[in-house]
Amino acid sequence: MKKIFDWLFFPPVEGPSAILFLRLMAGGVFFWEGILKFVYTNQGVGRFTKLGFPIPETVANFVATTEIVGGLLILLGLYTRFIALYFISEMIVAILSTKISLYLGTSPLPLPAAPPKVGLWAVLHEVRSDYAQLLTCLFLLIEGPGKKSLDAILSIKRKLKVAKPPAFNKPIFIRQKEY
Repeated sequence: MKKIFDWLFFPPVEGPSAILFLRLMAGGVFFWEGILKFVYTNQGVGRFTKLGFPIPETVANFVATTEIVGGLLILLGLYTRFIALYFISEMIVAILSTKISLYLGTSPLPLPAAPPKVGLWAVLHEVRSDYAQLLTCLFLLIEGPGKKSLDAILSIKRKLKVAKPPAFNKPIFIRQKEY
């Protein structure tokens, strides 16, 4: 259990600085999509109701909140692996709950405005952003947040805290004065 915890919360931080751009893309999209779920009912509660989720208001608010908080954490590069793992599972649920019915032509959501409207090509067109988010989070899960992240700063602080001065191996004798 400790190995899993350490793997999730103490990721490698030696990756290239360019990982920051992937974090900006994924974290930014999750952040503003979370806000949209609160601002526009058709993106939040309405969407979850149409898709048949139980307690849609609670689910929509939970998902929106985790997207806002998780998006900010990804942007900052803090707890990156843990958040990426959550977002991977969220994207799988999102793809399965929306794209299968689009493929079959039974989607409760509005069909795409332009052809293709149903079938494989419609799914491939509509899944593009979900796919990009999923793969970006998979990358962050595997590679970690990179050098320009709060995880990297915390890693440096942990290393400095662990480093201790060498211990003296020789016993110290104190000479007592004779009176």
